[in-house]
Formats: sequence, C-alpha cells, structure tokens
Amino acid sequence: MSDEKKYTFEDPGYRDTYRHTVSHILAQAVKRLYPEVKLAIGPAIENGFYYDFDAPFSFTQEHLDALEAEMKKICKEKLPLERFELPRAEARKLMEEKDEPYKVELIDDLPEDATISFYKQGEFTDLCAGPHLDSTGRIKGNAIKLTSATGAYWRGDSKNKMLQRIYGTAFPKKDELDAYLKQVEEARKRDHNKLGRELEYFTTVDVIGQGLPVLLPKGARVVQLLQRWVEDEEEKRGYLLTKTPLMAKRDLYRISGHWDHYLDGMFILGDPHDEEKECFALRPMTCPFQYQVYLNRMRSYRDLPMRLSETSTLFRNEDSGEMHGLIRVRQFTISEGHLILRPDQLEEEFKGCLELAKYCLETVGLLEDCTFRFSQWDPANPNDKYEGTAEQWEEAQRVMGQILDHLGIEYEVGIDEAAFYGPKLDIQYKNVHGKEDTLVTIQIDMLLAQKFGMEYVDRDGEKKTPYIIHRTSLGCYERTLAYLIEKYAGALPTWMAPEQVRVMPMTDRNVSCAQEVMRQLAEAGFRATMDDRNEKIGYKIREAQVHKVPYMVVIGDKDEEQGIISVRERKTGETTPMEVTAFLEKLSYEVKEKLR
Repeated sequence: MSDEKKYTFEDPGYRDTYRHTVSHILAQAVKRLYPEVKLAIGPAIENGFYYDFDAPFSFTQEHLDALEAEMKKICKEKLPLERFELPRAEARKLMEEKDEPYKVELIDDLPEDATISFYKQGEFTDLCAGPHLDSTGRIKGNAIKLTSATGAYWRGDSKNKMLQRIYGTAFPKKDELDAYLKQVEEARKRDHNKLGRELEYFTTVDVIGQGLPVLLPKGARVVQLLQRWVEDEEEKRGYLLTKTPLMAKRDLYRISGHWDHYLDGMFILGDPHDEEKECFALRPMTCPFQYQVYLNRMRSYRDLPMRLSETSTLFRNEDSGEMHGLIRVRQFTISEGHLILRPDQLEEEFKGCLELAKYCLETVGLLEDCTFRFSQWDPANPNDKYEGTAEQWEEAQRVMGQILDHLGIEYEVGIDEAAFYGPKLDIQYKNVHGKEDTLVTIQIDMLLAQKFGMEYVDRDGEKKTPYIIHRTSLGCYERTLAYLIEKYAGALPTWMAPEQVRVMPMTDRNVSCAQEVMRQLAEAGFRATMDDRNEKIGYKIREAQVHKVPYMVVIGDKDEEQGIISVRERKTGETTPMEVTAFLEKLSYEVKEKLR
C-alpha cells in the first residue's frame, strides 16, 4: 500500500479505523441524549459499523435522527481521542462506577494479569482495544448515516438478553455516502426476499416452519427448467443419473463420518443416544448414498471414471438466525454429483467439473460476479474437526493447489473452511446486500473411499482405492433462483422466464384470433398466457410489465385484417408488427441460444 493511499478509504485498515471511531461517536451521542442506556460493543463492519445498546425504550427513526444531529456536533467539537491503560482491577472499578455492566462482563473474561485499554473523547470513555483516529474532527459529520435499529442478542447467544443494535455507515465525503445510499436502495428493490414474494416466486408460512420456503408455480417452473437443463448437460458429459433415499440409518453416517462431525447439522428421527432402537437421519448430503451405486458390484479400472449425478433434496438444521429467504434454508435441492476415479485421472476430471460449473454459471449470467476460494483445513485441527492424517491433508492440498495453478484459477485461500474429509474449491457469490455464500463447490476426497471399502481392480490385477471428487454443477437451485431474481431484478431471460409471452386481445372480437396465436405458441413449446379481461389495453400492458413478462402480443382489428400481431418487447419497450411465424422464429432462436 503506497503512502498516499495508506490514510484513505482505499486502505481497508484505515477504513475500519475511521468507522470504528464513528461507532464511538455514536455511543457518545447516545450517552449524551439518553444517559440511562447501557453500552455493549460497537465494531466496524464491511459496509459501516454498529453499536449494541441496552435501552429501556425502542429506538425509532426519531431517535436515529436526533442521534445523527448530535454526532455532527461531536465531530465539530474536534475532541481528541486519548488512549490509556489500566490494570484489570482498576478497569473493572472504572466501569462499575460508570454503571456499565456489559463492559464489566467483558473485563471479567480477560486474564487476571491483563492490561486493559480505554479511549477517552471529551466526557466519554469506552473500553476498547482500538485503533482509532486521533480526533473526532477527522470525521465528516455530514457523511454519517444511521441506517437501522434491530434486535441483537448479547454476544450472539439467544440465551442472553436481547439488546438493540444501531447500524450506520460513514464516508469521508458526502457524495460518497449519497452514492452508497443509492446503491443500498437499489439493492432493497432487487432483494429476492422482497421481489421474489411480490412476483410470486415463493412464500413462507409460519405453520410450515422457518427455512422451509414454498415455491409457488412461477418459482417451481424456473427450478424445473434449470434442473432439466443441468441434467441434460450432465448426461452429455458422461454422467449417470441416480435416485437415492432421503434418509438412512445412523450406521451409514457413522461410516462416512457425518455422525461424528455433522450431527448437530442433521435432522434426526429417533433417539441418537439409544443404541437399542433404530435411528434414522434425513440426509444432509448425497455422497454416502451414491457410493452404494459404485459398491453394487466389483469395479475394474476400465469402469473409471464413474460420474454419478443426482438432483438431490437435502436437509440441514441451520441456526434460526442464519435463515434468509431462498439463500439459506433447511430443505433445498442441489445439482449434486460424485466422480469415482483413478489417481491419474484426477486433474482431467477436476478440470471437467470446473468447466461444467463455469458453463452453467456463465449461461445463467452469474459467473461474471463470482470469485474463487481454495478452502483448506486448519493444521491445528480445532475440536477434532477433520478426518485423516496431516500427511494425507498436505498431499490432497498439494495436488489441488497444483491443479488450480495449472488451470490458471485466481483464488483466495480460506483456512479452516475445508470439508471434514478434504479440501475444496468454493465458487462464491454475493447477494445484493454484499453477504457472500458458496454457490458451487468442487472437493477432492482421498479418505472416504477407503472408509466405505471402495476398490477397483487395476491393470496389474491388484485391488486399489479410488479417489473421489464431490461437486455441484449449478449448486443449490433455491439459492440460484434467489441470485437470478436479484441479478435481473425479477426480469429473467426469456429462456428461463416462467411466463414467456402474454397474449392480449384488444376487444372481444379479437379473442378468437388470440386463441389461435396461443395454440401456435403452445405447439411450439412456449409458455404463454392470455389476458382477455374486459380492461383497457394500456392497463393490461402495464400489468404485464410489472410481472416482468418478456414479450406482450397485442391483437386488434387492424392486426387481424393484416394477418399480423403487434409484439411489445420488455427489454426495449418497443412494439413491432410481425407475422406469427416470424415471432416464433425469434423466440426459438432466443431460447435455443439462451440469450440474456
């Protein structure tokens, strides 16, 4: 980092220091206006900062407006931020005197011999490790915005008291703040959790449960289209389709290691601690099931690679606080697959998996916004998280790193983010709010084949253990649908749109002609509906636009006389007269080429 950038927002360290300082200015403003409020913690985060408070009232927009005004005053006061340290006992006494019980609790968790740092600005003092800017005058008061107030458990534990978290952001210039707020507003409009419900792609129902969305007809149709397309593409690339059970006895998960490493993330049917009775679990992944296809009979080196694929419904017991629309759910469907192969086939098959994933993501329009992460184990192996020896992990990661380098993949390394049985390449994607999740994963596994007794007879007549690649083509379909809604603001490309054409007769006289157009569209395999309501054509067009329909076909008396239709295109807003056959050819090309 050059010196001229070191103290600008281009430097992530300076940016965090700036916003951390603003979080203290917020806390000072709260204590000035509402001295009865107790302080918790207030860090900088990716796009701003927050501070948690214990208040006897709920923070409203009026409170946030008053706090913003007070924060501007504090910036104008140019108060120096002075760091000082105290021994643990004195630090505890200071916070007791200030009647800050949450700060006292934090101090109590520190070692007896700890020296504890504080920052003082004017009359306000806060327990903090820092760092901070040297003065509140460094902060531009007119470039601060408090964005929301929500509930947050103390220390993120639902057993603790619910506090109030005030979120905010800050920039060195007001025009940068304005640009960010405009971006946030656009993100709200595109948020699939809002837009997907408004366009009737999905809903959630309290009596069904959190993280268990119901796909409505439009959402179900899009997922069906994607699944059929992916399955056909996998078949072209030599994959064999399987269909395996949604649950199994705990015995299967014990062999795979999921019972020891993933039990808390599974839905259990029965008592997991009663060894006298059968106990089942809904599957959190398909790998141990698909291995049974390989184990159905003895295999030869000629059988490899064996590429197995399945459109798998999976179940994972996610924490309630992690649930978000279609992006993080408890039941989902995934384009899952496992490749069983010889060691000499590993690089070529890994390359094939990556090419397939990139093709799928490119076709739907998501690849350009993806990043790659090489997820590795933590050699310290915290909480005995990983299977296998250090030597096995080092070898697997060496091979995978070599493959990624040969393929020219630019990636970041994620330590302690591997699967318990092997390293993986995660293809990452951010939602409109900047939250990152894994969309597609490709994993190298040198461990589980041996645990399941998977062997093949090699050319030399010896039995050997294969390698396994775990992979997805398009990942979780629900999550992909969410990202597509956000990417296209609900206006999905024609080839995957649940409704491709809406036919609109202008009067009752034109209904018969409209029905004939509908027949031709249906015979050609297009998804079309007809709006023959007794409404003005302008109203019908506006409603179709709201529903993001790619094409609107208007038929009036003149159209009938001339033997044409008037085609209005969503993308351009233009209306073009054309013959039905020409329109069908246009649609066919757009769908076949999967244009975006």
